Amino acid sequence: MSASQGKVSREVRGHVFLIGLDRADKRNAFDSHMIHDLAQALTEYENNPELRCAVVFAHGDHFTAGLDLVELQPKLADGVFNFSDETINPWGTVGRQRTKPLITAVQGYCYTAGIELMLNSDLVVASADTQFTQIEVQRGILPFGGATVRFVQAAGWVKAMKYILTGDLFYAQTALEMNLVTEVVDGNNQLIRAIELAEGVARAAPLAVQAALKSAHQAFLQSPEAAFASLQNLLTPLLASEDAQEGVRAMLERRAPQFKGK
Repeated sequence: MSASQGKVSREVRGHVFLIGLDRADKRNAFDSHMIHDLAQALTEYENNPELRCAVVFAHGDHFTAGLDLVELQPKLADGVFNFSDETINPWGTVGRQRTKPLITAVQGYCYTAGIELMLNSDLVVASADTQFTQIEVQRGILPFGGATVRFVQAAGWVKAMKYILTGDLFYAQTALEMNLVTEVVDGNNQLIRAIELAEGVARAAPLAVQAALKSAHQAFLQSPEAAFASLQNLLTPLLASEDAQEGVRAMLERRAPQFKGK
């Protein structure tokens, strides 16, 4: 089924949830409605036990031109990026964090908040002609979606600060070399490839996928030591799960496992 609410579309394909930025006439620039509708869509994904992987993509020629500053600038100081305790924060900077995997497919313009959104994803597929810019400081603000943390960690201080401080354009191959994207594809095939990856993730054991994400996020947000200390606590319930037993049975019977997330 598919539906569109406000500025963000939704479509369920089996265990995969497609979330589309749907303001193509404005190059998918984020206004306050689209920000909060994206947060709501991610919350719907998080709360639905049948959904195992989500893909964020964009309708039209561009992923997003970033923030719609004409609409947002008067509201930024009032906290337009504040979300309720029950709502997933798309940028993952504060508040409720998602526990399920997220893949982003980008093309055309992927500017500012778009970069920050993909940096909060687990996998990113970019079309080869995608162009990126982190131009906030040239507009009198800063990358408050997390780029000063995630961009620097992924690309290293020197490379990240070059683009954060200058706002210079860079392209998909450079983004790949800086570990900002997972894959670069030719043509307009980024969504096709992202869905392929999502379907592969959705075939894995959901509890194990979420445990792996939790461990990796803990290493990033806290420390490697904290993640190491929690590994046994994550492993013990997995070993007792129905999915772990199914995984062993499937291996012995030489068939694809049928995981239920239990």
